[in-house]
Amino acid sequence: MAQQFETIALVGIGLIGSSIAREVREKQLAGTIVVSTRSAATLNRARELGLGDRYTLSAAEAVKDADLVVVSVPVGASGAVAAEIAAHLKPGTIVTDVGSTKGSVIAQMAPHLPNTVHFIPGHPIAGTEHSGPDAGFVGLFRGRWCILTPPVGADEEAIAKLRLFWETLGSMVDEMDPEHHDKVLAIVSHVPHIIAYNIVGTADDLETVTESEVIKYSASGFRDFTRLAASDPTMWRDVCLHNKDAILEMLARFSEDLAYLQRAIRWGDGDKLFDLFTRTRAIRRSIIQAGQDTAMPDFGRHAMDPK
Repeated sequence: MAQQFETIALVGIGLIGSSIAREVREKQLAGTIVVSTRSAATLNRARELGLGDRYTLSAAEAVKDADLVVVSVPVGASGAVAAEIAAHLKPGTIVTDVGSTKGSVIAQMAPHLPNTVHFIPGHPIAGTEHSGPDAGFVGLFRGRWCILTPPVGADEEAIAKLRLFWETLGSMVDEMDPEHHDKVLAIVSHVPHIIAYNIVGTADDLETVTESEVIKYSASGFRDFTRLAASDPTMWRDVCLHNKDAILEMLARFSEDLAYLQRAIRWGDGDKLFDLFTRTRAIRRSIIQAGQDTAMPDFGRHAMDPK
């Protein structure tokens, strides 16, 4: 494939950053990949995996010659990264991120970035419960959506270049208002993770159920909750703190619907239960039809395991 950027700087090299590095390397989308992270151990591991061409603990050093900067850090650290790199960005550089909250990231980063660069926030809706540079793999973004939330007046050519970049990585790309993005992601991603963390925590807290029983008798439902609850704690702490309003709104709606379900169970209202379960089953089928999951047994995990 044709080279799209001379130099790409990856600030943060976890699951998303390392997957981008692998895709860029395989598809030869950049002449040089610069990897930056604050942890010396993580940087050394990235070097061992051959994820970049240059490596540095300084984000400011990493972005000096970059044409594209991808910030892949927990959303709470976005502002600090922007402040560090701002004075070292060359004019015309595209700066983007991969955070799953957009209003907060824009509020943190935009005030620091010079108007000589193109700030186009983004969010690839792809991931696993694993983290770190070893977790990345080619194909993570294939067939998944990447949402861009460019500010009003953003350079159309820069948006088009970033769109092409994500499309080349395999993503389908859409544009969205940041506030709308945060509300949508609150219900389809953030609240499900919060519920998973909570139900696994509840099982752990039950004094009448030993840890060995929870593990030994894990049915598929509880097991799938534990997969979500195994996600990176730092990332999800920051998501909760930085998409607070949308998450609280969706949790309130969820609590109301849960109370409705409790009443139906308490009063033995089978018709209401059947109606709810029928409607939700149709959602699952729609997700499969949209190509966002597989109908294979066990969610196709064994067949699709990238490892």
